[in-house]
Amino acid sequence: MESSTTKTVAAITLQAWMEQGEAVLIDVREPSEHVTENIPGARLLPLSTFDPTQVPRQEGKKVVLHCLTGTRAAQAGQKLLDAGYASVYNLRGGIQAWKEAGYTTIHAERPRLSLQRQVQMVSGSLVLLGTVLGVVVSPWFLLLSGGVGAGLVYAGVSDTCGMALLLARLPYNRRI
Repeated sequence: MESSTTKTVAAITLQAWMEQGEAVLIDVREPSEHVTENIPGARLLPLSTFDPTQVPRQEGKKVVLHCLTGTRAAQAGQKLLDAGYASVYNLRGGIQAWKEAGYTTIHAERPRLSLQRQVQMVSGSLVLLGTVLGVVVSPWFLLLSGGVGAGLVYAGVSDTCGMALLLARLPYNRRI
């Protein structure tokens, strides 16, 4: 996803920049995502705690941000632009595009549950719980199922998942 102010860069161009030492690559995904799979040389600065002062300003190097698909990187890029960075790039298509281009990634020996799977498990459990309690205890519990459903629709439309942001803050997901 391209922001109106950040520039996008293709995986092939980023690879060339990295080989020539012209880019600083920042992964804005959460620690649990980064440890599961990451691009070699990427520095982790999660969007949930993103602080532009932690991004190194190195003369002659381009700052390139990436996430899974590009949405969070665009949000972090806007924060950098607001903090005075003149030129910020977003890896077009994120780590998915990097892999599709045939470039290597580093995989964890023992992968963790992805945030997406955690969201699916928690939201599914809440919908099931709300439905069962709505039938057995009180129909008011069906509001729980409806609320989770509305949250999932919003996440799909906006490409921003509040439950994922909450789950990312759990100690299990913050460890590298």
